Amino acid sequence: MAQRYGGTYSPTGKSADGYDARPLKATVSPTGARSNLLFVPGALLAFLSFGSGPEALALGLGGAATWTLGAWLTREGLKAEAAYHERKVARRPALPRKILGSLLIGGGTVLAGMSHDVGLTGSALYGVIAAALHLTAFGLDPLRNKSLEGVDEFQQDRVARVVDEAEAHLTAMMGAIRRAQDPRLEARVERFQQSVREMLRTVEEDPRDLTASRRFLGVYLMGARDATIKFADIYARDRDVGAKSDYLMLLTDLEENYVAKTRKLLEDSNTDLTVEIDVLRDRLQREGVRLD
Repeated sequence: MAQRYGGTYSPTGKSADGYDARPLKATVSPTGARSNLLFVPGALLAFLSFGSGPEALALGLGGAATWTLGAWLTREGLKAEAAYHERKVARRPALPRKILGSLLIGGGTVLAGMSHDVGLTGSALYGVIAAALHLTAFGLDPLRNKSLEGVDEFQQDRVARVVDEAEAHLTAMMGAIRRAQDPRLEARVERFQQSVREMLRTVEEDPRDLTASRRFLGVYLMGARDATIKFADIYARDRDVGAKSDYLMLLTDLEENYVAKTRKLLEDSNTDLTVEIDVLRDRLQREGVRLD
């Protein structure tokens, strides 16, 4: 009888050293090359400002710093916007980074023009044009909270707080494991994060699941973060193979629990939906409405 291949290099297999060989879900960077190009004008302006008089140098370096800060805020705003669109329930970014970035790009353009004797009026016009082009290219930040219909705001706020805390733990895990300087470990942690985020999306779609999953999104995830920090410190110091094996086993056990719990939440949601449909059908029949 034919059997599915399940060796080291199969899509569902594991490598000899315990790494999960399944491919990661493809993710696209929310920043892209266009946001990185915003750093180029600031560098060019700083370079071209040297050799000018002291006033032009000060204005040029100030414009370069303002441009660079605007480019950084824009890139961070794109990341925040991508995280906002990825979630079903989300709060608007507390700081409108892309809008502030456009204002700084405009201000940097004003300083750049004045450093090249364009004049205040001409520099201001250039600044307004640069800010408008920036807003046209990158858009505005999300300005409203995103919520689900039919769910009260209090429940959605509870879910949003728990999800924010969980995402902070996941970010800390990735930051810690990078200290180990092992790309395969980083990929393993990223795969674990995907399992956790599937649970997060499930809870966002049905806030009633928050109570049942709160321990997974709080205590267990905090423990995984602390274990990752301790392991990264040990492994970065002496490359302890035993510690790596124990850590990989821990991630595997945690991931299996998260996957099983997410599956249970989905099954319970389907059961609840079936019960609601049956109750509605009975009520309609008592009112004399027959459903074929």
